[in-house]
Amino acid sequence: MHKSIYTAVGLAVALTGAGCSSLQPLGLQAASEASGADTIKSIEFSGSGRWYQFGQAPNPNSAWPQFELKSFTADINYDTAGARVQITRSQTVEPGRLRPAPVEQKVDQYVSGATAWNVAAVGNAAPAPIAQPAAVEERAAEIWASPQGFLKAAQANNAISQSVGSDTEIAFSIAGKYRYIGTLNANNQLEKVRTWIDNPVLGDTLVETRYSDYKDFGGIQFPGHIVRSQGGYPVLDLNVSAVKANPGVDITVPQQVTKAPAVAVTANKLADGVYYLTGGSHHSVAIDQRDHIVLIEAPLNEERSQAVIAKLKDIIPNKPIKYLVNTHAHFDHAGGLRTFVDEGATIVTLQPNQFYYEKVWLAPHNINPDRLAKSQKPAQFESFSGKHVLSDGKRNIEIHAIAGNGHNDAFVLVYLPNEKILVEADAYTPTATNVPPPASPNPYSVNLYRNIQELNLDVDQIAALHGPRVVTQADLRTAIGQPVAVK
Repeated sequence: MHKSIYTAVGLAVALTGAGCSSLQPLGLQAASEASGADTIKSIEFSGSGRWYQFGQAPNPNSAWPQFELKSFTADINYDTAGARVQITRSQTVEPGRLRPAPVEQKVDQYVSGATAWNVAAVGNAAPAPIAQPAAVEERAAEIWASPQGFLKAAQANNAISQSVGSDTEIAFSIAGKYRYIGTLNANNQLEKVRTWIDNPVLGDTLVETRYSDYKDFGGIQFPGHIVRSQGGYPVLDLNVSAVKANPGVDITVPQQVTKAPAVAVTANKLADGVYYLTGGSHHSVAIDQRDHIVLIEAPLNEERSQAVIAKLKDIIPNKPIKYLVNTHAHFDHAGGLRTFVDEGATIVTLQPNQFYYEKVWLAPHNINPDRLAKSQKPAQFESFSGKHVLSDGKRNIEIHAIAGNGHNDAFVLVYLPNEKILVEADAYTPTATNVPPPASPNPYSVNLYRNIQELNLDVDQIAALHGPRVVTQADLRTAIGQPVAVK
């Protein structure tokens, strides 16, 4: 979790008396009056359009994948810095890329001050709150980048303005670290807001929201079209169909998420010197070589990586982490890489991923500086195409590109030939033992099995980097509808 974030308390208090000042920056008061920002304490807006999955590009050089947005409803309480966003979406079919059949997904996400959470069902359980500490900055930014939110925050945070042609630029900072720059047009309508939030991969990440097609929604001036971009690509393209002023938006933080659980790492021995590091939604595998450690995957963020490093010092003491093998560049699998660069590890990954990391890691990490931002150590890579082998003279670790998988174009599996262990992420996610196989096999898993056969890998155990358990190749065959031979 980030150590410093902007919360409801300070800003809400500042907003209480914001309308009392007569010294408003150029255009700000007129824009506030036109939008009703001074009298609107809460707002609801809804519509449909497109949504894009941030950090999950199928190729290091492509945009975030697109989803059709059947419905989108945002409820915001400006006084408490709280919001609820409800989404119904399904992934768009991408020509030439084999993906699982689109499934309608319903998302229910919240933020209140310094706490973010989703309400979702896990397995067969009833929907329940699930802490999302990494989402606080992004969701707070969506509150204060909304038209009325931006104008309220500008009044409360000593905004300055300047003329830019026929437009007016309004700028301010929240909590001394989160910058906001907005553009008002000649009609005193907010057309664009730029702000920056922290991301473990991209560092200080631009979030830009553009507003257009302003309309009267029952007496409220509000944009009919909203386009939000993050990290250089769209994340939301919304056609607004309805707006309500001052609806009841009472968001109470559930007790279950008032304190996010500490990061836990559990070491499970798969073979001599091979450890499956679990304890959350994402896993890693550590391999104890003759005079060093090879770690497969650094997911999520620095907090997770530091917990993994501490566990490695406990179970494999007095050996450096020489290599960090990265399966692909999706942010949930690459968010902890920079921590291992600072630790002194060489990043082993496919060549397109190296080029991507070298480019994006040049961005500043000033909002929440990580270890690498402080040490400024240069990243060391050992990149390849096709196949790569790491060896200590006794144990070989084979790293193979996964060919033709629709999930990602620069994607690897790891194989230990002596132990007959396969390590992979996202191509196959095992389910609990009592869950029946899917009616339609996941094409990513079908492709993984095909790669195993074509590479002639003799697999006894599959240590997936998601999922509740280590499985066998027979489990993979069952999951994709392949007959399993009876011995």
